[in-house]
Amino acid sequence: MTITQDQPAEVLNLISPDVRALLIRDVRKDWPDLTDEMGERGVSQLVAFLATSTATNEPLTPSLRVDLFWHRFLRRSVPYLAFSRALGVDYIHHVPDDSEGGADPEGGRSAMAAATAAITALGFTVDAEFWPGMGAAECSQCHAGCTDSPVKK
Repeated sequence: MTITQDQPAEVLNLISPDVRALLIRDVRKDWPDLTDEMGERGVSQLVAFLATSTATNEPLTPSLRVDLFWHRFLRRSVPYLAFSRALGVDYIHHVPDDSEGGADPEGGRSAMAAATAAITALGFTVDAEFWPGMGAAECSQCHAGCTDSPVKK
């Protein structure tokens, strides 16, 4: 699938309601106060991020909240692989930054701005609660350096 600005709603539906419910349940293990409504929004931000990552060769970095959903989705490999393939790629790789030196907050802000700009450019809505610098998530976010793979094979 080639993603265009008129298809975000279609892409958001690539994760079934059953898998959405499982992901929300899984994320609650680390985020016990997560409501169903916030969980639905989190899955939507995950979808927007992953779909956008398939539309560029530049690595994109998720916020920590989006990354939490991504980690849980990766553990459900069958729907994750089906989702990746529905977007026209074999697999969207999660590439952690293993370099030493710890978090880079300034680099993180820059990476988040690039990711949210790319998400918006494809016509998805960016939810400020899930992206630092845009809303409530800012106070608890740092840049851990995870990205998607710039090579989508």
